[in-house]
Amino acid sequence: MHVRTPIAALTALFLLAGCTGPQLLNSMTPTRGYAWASNLVYDEATGLRLDVFTPDQTRNAPVIVFFFGNRWTEGDKEQYRFVGEALASQGFVAVVPNYRMYPQVRFPAFVQDGARAVAWARANAARYGGDPKKLFVMGHSAGAHIAAMLALNEEYLKGVGGTRYWLKGMIGLAGPYDFLPIVAPDLRDIFGPEDRFELSQPLNFADGENPPLLLVHAEDDPKIPIRNTRNLADRVRHEGGWVDLVVYPELKCMFGVDSHSCLVAALSSPLRQRSDLLGHIADFVRVHAEAPDREQPGIKASPIGSR
Repeated sequence: MHVRTPIAALTALFLLAGCTGPQLLNSMTPTRGYAWASNLVYDEATGLRLDVFTPDQTRNAPVIVFFFGNRWTEGDKEQYRFVGEALASQGFVAVVPNYRMYPQVRFPAFVQDGARAVAWARANAARYGGDPKKLFVMGHSAGAHIAAMLALNEEYLKGVGGTRYWLKGMIGLAGPYDFLPIVAPDLRDIFGPEDRFELSQPLNFADGENPPLLLVHAEDDPKIPIRNTRNLADRVRHEGGWVDLVVYPELKCMFGVDSHSCLVAALSSPLRQRSDLLGHIADFVRVHAEAPDREQPGIKASPIGSR
């Protein structure tokens, strides 16, 4: 007989064993129902790699490139297998890349890495059961900043031969989108010099031409104030863009885990029944994956029969 151990008890056991939150969640992540291709090189110049999670027997599925967070300073794709499995469980192909971090690089290098990962996903989606015309970016915390910069500032995807019209949508979990003034010494170094701080703010690039955005935040987030998400949502609406805002009054998922970290942990197999987050993401992706392609400004379809 299988006995379910409460999450809090399991967490305590893993903490005693020296395991981190992601290790705990990955250890409880199903290994069936999807294929996992790991450590695929997506940028030869830097040697950066990514993982792809493909649902069993899928074709032409939406593709979601997920960027993890942690202050642009640490983290690894290996910690986020539970996110890849969560997205695959909904029938989506998940791409989880590593990117360079501070102090190895400074802004905007990690956003440029994100653009390269998106270009790779578009070029290789079909090999892994995905449809390159149903491409989304998604991120948590610092990763949501990367995803938002790609969706709002077209210069990054143009740098890899693309356009933000490649993107069907962007999903941001507890992202920093409007975090001026920058006070912390490490962040001032990451985003400096000071006369370039404005270029690091996704909010400043909202122009109404963005792909649809799903922005999610917990009201009681202790690390990234919810005003970041509310301000971006307000600016996008003001500019005539499409945005859906989901706010959780509070989130509790594991002993000792705050609502900021809980927002991504809630996607994991043992915790996803505690919120409707994965459902919100799945509904957003399914709706916008089938939406007509957005028309690029200044580009109009040629009349039938013209040359």
